[in-house]
Amino acid sequence: MLTVVVPTLDCERTLVATLAALIPAAADGLVGQVVIADGGSTDATLDIADELGCDIVRCPRGRGIQLAAGARLARHPWLLFLHADTCLEDGWMREVRAFIERVEAKGEADRRAAVFGFALDDHGFRPRLLEAMVGLRCALFALPYGDQGLLISRRHYERLGGFRPIPLMEDVDLVRRIGRRGLVYLRARAVTSAERYRASGYLARMARNLGCLTLFFLRVPPRVIVRIYG
Repeated sequence: MLTVVVPTLDCERTLVATLAALIPAAADGLVGQVVIADGGSTDATLDIADELGCDIVRCPRGRGIQLAAGARLARHPWLLFLHADTCLEDGWMREVRAFIERVEAKGEADRRAAVFGFALDDHGFRPRLLEAMVGLRCALFALPYGDQGLLISRRHYERLGGFRPIPLMEDVDLVRRIGRRGLVYLRARAVTSAERYRASGYLARMARNLGCLTLFFLRVPPRVIVRIYG
């Protein structure tokens, strides 16, 4: 059984769909708890979470801080970190259950973690190009981002030190500690809202993400990167 941790900040437009995709898993007994780690929402986000029976923790804004706070409330041996604008497509339950059973049977639960494939809920050439580029980045550099979700045992997560309280790149920071050999890519996809890409433009958003990643690998402090890119 697993705990799903979702960081939120004014996510009323996407949160219902994200949580609705988890309902069959809750009914099946795979998901035993959903924790909403909220960074100060002023819309209906917390009302939605409360109505759907989620546990809620209020914490300072910042995805790394929020994810870590949510994980501390987890009651189950497996954690699934999921963004509030991301929906898991059909078939994810079967793959997650199979992954957990496989690594536990092999005694690898403290060495393996899994992520989903990346997809956007948009049509056309640009979203398909971005999906292909993300697939290439994962294949070459083993660097999935947080919008691909992260399935990890709580013991493994805690042994690695968990999410660090940094304002961005918290996902890359953790998967680097997991390491290439410790990551498994599931076939099911995490379908993320393309609203941010449509709003700022695909090329501008892709350039921003690449810039953040480059500066992070050049050891520029995340607090400086967030000042540059917002």
